[in-house]
Amino acid sequence: MTMTILVSTLGTTFYVIEKRQERLLFDQVTSQARILFKQIIVTRLWVAQHGNIYVKQVHRQKKGPADADRDDEIQDQSGRRYRKENPAEVTRELSKYARRTGEFWFHITSSKLVNPENAPDAFERKALRKFKTKKTKEWSTIEKRKRNSFFRYAAPLYAKPACIKCHKEYHVGDLRGAISITLPIGKLLSQVAGNKRTMVFGMVVISAQLFVALLLTMRAFIINPILKLKRLVEAYPGGEGATSDPVISSRDELGLLYRAFSEMRETINQYQRSLKEKIHAATQELQLTNSKLIETNQRYQELSNRKSEFISIISHELRTPLTSVKGAIDFIRSKLNMLNEERSDLQLDLKEVLQFLDVIGSNADRLVRMVNETLDLEKIESGREEFYFSEFSIGPFLRELVWEIDPILAEKEIALNTEVEEGLMVCADEDRMKEVMLNLLSNAIQHSPERSVITVEGRLNGPWVVVRVSDQGDGIPVEEQQKIFEKFYKRREGGTGLGLALCKSILEAHQGEIGIVSDGVRGSTFYFKLPAIKVEHGKPDSGDR
Repeated sequence: MTMTILVSTLGTTFYVIEKRQERLLFDQVTSQARILFKQIIVTRLWVAQHGNIYVKQVHRQKKGPADADRDDEIQDQSGRRYRKENPAEVTRELSKYARRTGEFWFHITSSKLVNPENAPDAFERKALRKFKTKKTKEWSTIEKRKRNSFFRYAAPLYAKPACIKCHKEYHVGDLRGAISITLPIGKLLSQVAGNKRTMVFGMVVISAQLFVALLLTMRAFIINPILKLKRLVEAYPGGEGATSDPVISSRDELGLLYRAFSEMRETINQYQRSLKEKIHAATQELQLTNSKLIETNQRYQELSNRKSEFISIISHELRTPLTSVKGAIDFIRSKLNMLNEERSDLQLDLKEVLQFLDVIGSNADRLVRMVNETLDLEKIESGREEFYFSEFSIGPFLRELVWEIDPILAEKEIALNTEVEEGLMVCADEDRMKEVMLNLLSNAIQHSPERSVITVEGRLNGPWVVVRVSDQGDGIPVEEQQKIFEKFYKRREGGTGLGLALCKSILEAHQGEIGIVSDGVRGSTFYFKLPAIKVEHGKPDSGDR
């Protein structure tokens, strides 16, 4: 780990130094190229401002297409010939001369060629595009040709007032072209590579030396004292009654460390004794709390059993007289109807009596229903209800229920659509499922307006058989959607507040669930899920009534 950190640190340091040195060398090359460019520009301006110059002809040159109409050669008395050259020609001649020296060379180029010799190469074309868009004031790159490398530099050439005399198609400040400068940098790159090798070698040597020195230092001042301390600690007498007198009496770091260890050992022993005492006290308190919890739980069980027994007794005691009351009311109603038919003079009074008997009968029915539902709910919650599970198909089960409630649907002119997949099989108490379904359908009929539609769907959703009952009545607010499954919760008068709670208990006993989907404005969909025991995909069994 130490060696890794050491090598990483030295490597990073040498890398930064090497990159800065490399950047410095290339900055020098770039600076040289800029100086050469400025010298060329100064030379061109000097030639242009002096109306071109006459240059002694060492070798007679052939005239090109642009020189056909020129008469710019003179001859002195000794017969030496001179040719008048413009800035472009002087630049071209200087470039050829510089190339022969091999130190550097340059080239004038333009996108609007007059002389084919000034045609740009790939680097110069890219530079000209950059200069036209004014994205940069100079452009440079490194190119490798055969076994040598070259630094290419280009800068834009703008029209000056002195240039307009010969280049009338330009205006002052227009981009005329560019001058590219080429510098051989093979020796420079070799120098950079040599510097890299030297730095790598130096880094390896210095890292090795530092590592050896660090290792020897750590061994002398850290490892050996720690090993000595380890042997002393292993020989340290154990147990709470161990002596606290230090074996090492020196005042150096080792002695201080050993004395700190002795103090720590004593502190740990004291903490262990204190912790044991606290654990013992906490254990006793926990045992006392557990005994209280057990006692409280037993009392709760007794109260729960008493509550169930009380509900059962009260329900049975209420059901018997209520049944008698209901029977008596039915008997009186039938007798009064007969008397009403025989004695027309008593018709008005008997109608009022019959109306009151209807009210009494309705409330008696409601009380009987509440008692029955309370008994069923209490049996299910206490686990005393027996369910008779059997396998049956959802399709025929739902269609049979639809036929049973058909007269009730006809009274309110409500249409009922069924869409049930074939092959939906469940294992459940069919009578209890019928009770759940009739409860959901009666609620849907009760809250649906006349001439509306109720939809019953049966679908397979993964491992579940899902049955939905949808109506077009008033929606159920979101804040009430969970409360409606609580016992004795009623949104409107007339119900017992136990129907949906009983449905929930029945479905939970079947390892299923019940829920509602409603936007709170119009329409509600009640659904329940039961585990599917057989999955067979089929076409929906649809029917309209």
